[in-house]
Amino acid sequence: MMTFVTGRPGTRVPPEEGSSLSNEIHFVPARELARRIRARELSAREVLHAHLDRIERTNPQVNAIVTLVAERATQQARAADERLASGAEVGPLHGLPVAHKDTHATAGIRTTSGSPIFADHVPAADDLVIERMRAAGVITLGKTNVPEFAAGSHTFNPVFGLTRNPYDLSRSAGGSSGGAAAALACGMHPLADGSDMGGSLRNPASFCNVVGFRPSPGRVPSWPVPAGWATMGVQGPMARDVADVALLLSVLAGPDPRSPIALETPGAAFAVPLDRDPAGLRVAWSPDLGGAVPVDPAVTGALEPAAKVFADLGCTVEEDCPDLSGADEVFRTLRAWHWDLALGPLLDGRRADLKPSLAENIEAGRRLTATDVGRAEALHTALFHRVRTFFERYDALLLPVSQVPPFDAAMEYPDEVAGVPMPDYLEWMRSCYLISATGCPALSVPAGFTPDGLPVGLQIVGPHRADLAVLRLGHAFQQATSHHTRRPLLG
Repeated sequence: MMTFVTGRPGTRVPPEEGSSLSNEIHFVPARELARRIRARELSAREVLHAHLDRIERTNPQVNAIVTLVAERATQQARAADERLASGAEVGPLHGLPVAHKDTHATAGIRTTSGSPIFADHVPAADDLVIERMRAAGVITLGKTNVPEFAAGSHTFNPVFGLTRNPYDLSRSAGGSSGGAAAALACGMHPLADGSDMGGSLRNPASFCNVVGFRPSPGRVPSWPVPAGWATMGVQGPMARDVADVALLLSVLAGPDPRSPIALETPGAAFAVPLDRDPAGLRVAWSPDLGGAVPVDPAVTGALEPAAKVFADLGCTVEEDCPDLSGADEVFRTLRAWHWDLALGPLLDGRRADLKPSLAENIEAGRRLTATDVGRAEALHTALFHRVRTFFERYDALLLPVSQVPPFDAAMEYPDEVAGVPMPDYLEWMRSCYLISATGCPALSVPAGFTPDGLPVGLQIVGPHRADLAVLRLGHAFQQATSHHTRRPLLG
């Protein structure tokens, strides 16, 4: 087992506009790689070694993949080639190398959650999302870096250190799926699994110029989890384009008897062409959620052309947003409740090994009363119905993913946004976590760059359970733009 533990600071890395790198294996779309492997135009071993080479050249700069199991992956790739040669049936991701988020349990491979408490933890069984990816033919490369227990949207921890942004090594890659996003941006793997409670798939996707999708609760069933009925945290896919996100979702989605909220729609429903003319759709554009969130002018400036793209595609675009009153209380209350449920015993026995902000969140959960939780549930229900009626008038809502561009990696979190002080490490993520509270599917898609060359993502939100419609709209936007093809110059 090989472990990377360092990431080197540096100056801004100028992005590449051209497509020369995309002609190499490590930037070929996942769906095309899978096709070439099935057609035996490429072997799984060739694809694996191209990605291992890319990891060797770029990972020391960004520290995205923190545990690498190259020998095991090589054995799996050899077996994948032999299976294909035998004529046996193979899965849709057969031979594709993927490193998994370090909060997702991987049987036989260290899973630390970025915590010294679990620095040597090797699970005996896979999480459900890993189980499904392996069944679809994925070859496991290792694990991607996370904040401690995935708390916060800046990826650093005392076990593996800091993950850096591939577009500017002095900046944050976001989080909590920051290692996954940075690895995708660098071409270390073609697909990634992640999770999202307050923006953990969307924020790092925005920061690293890739695509992250927060699916509807239950779309990707989670197991094992301490609260099977909870809906605030979800698992989902990441990739460099929307079509590859849909490919991975087709594997991750679908019912499972171990999840009480699993939706019945089979994953195959997402293995369909995304091309659909968006003309005639009604789209709401909200640059700051009606003044509910401060947004850095660099973000606003980068996203201003996005609304025009949708208008040019034939959509009716109006500036509007749903009434999200109560969403902040809903998210913060249910999040604190979750942390106490999931990590309360660690606070009692290993408090010194928890970062202070995480310990404070667990303590906040312990201070909650039955009345507090009941009020949050009532507010949650009222929010659902207000958003439901909003989407009777609109097909989608557009807004910034992140309120700031990628920030200085030396900071724990931005202490102000557009001159407005941020009192804690959650406040700067409100543009994501208020959407989490609605239960709506939400996509982060590359939408532009700041004058300093930092990526900015557009958030596309759809009605409840309209996951496919959101993906189709994001695909249409991506087809009309080329922001996702702009690569960092690393390696």
